[in-house]
Amino acid sequence: MIYLKIENGKGYFFKEPDQWIEIDQIGKEDLLTLLDKAIADDFEMNDYDAGLLQNTAHQIIYKHLFQKFNELVENKSRFKDESEQLYKSAIEKYTEAIQASGDV
Repeated sequence: MIYLKIENGKGYFFKEPDQWIEIDQIGKEDLLTLLDKAIADDFEMNDYDAGLLQNTAHQIIYKHLFQKFNELVENKSRFKDESEQLYKSAIEKYTEAIQASGDV
């Protein structure tokens, strides 16, 4: 699903339910919601193109959001693998400790 788009010379972000809000109106809660979507969903965005954005504020905001979300989406599987590996070693450590103490 597309969460950031460029249309009619302006940048927009998707806000549920089915609202497109101008990018310069984005708030902290909106960013957190988009972050959750980028991690959990099939997160898509229109590519950044300064020529399509007529508003300078929209250019700056959209460019930075696009870069950060693109980086997150590209590295999502690496982040997931690293976190699973981190938890796997912790689970193994505590399982061994429990078994050694005889509490099983």
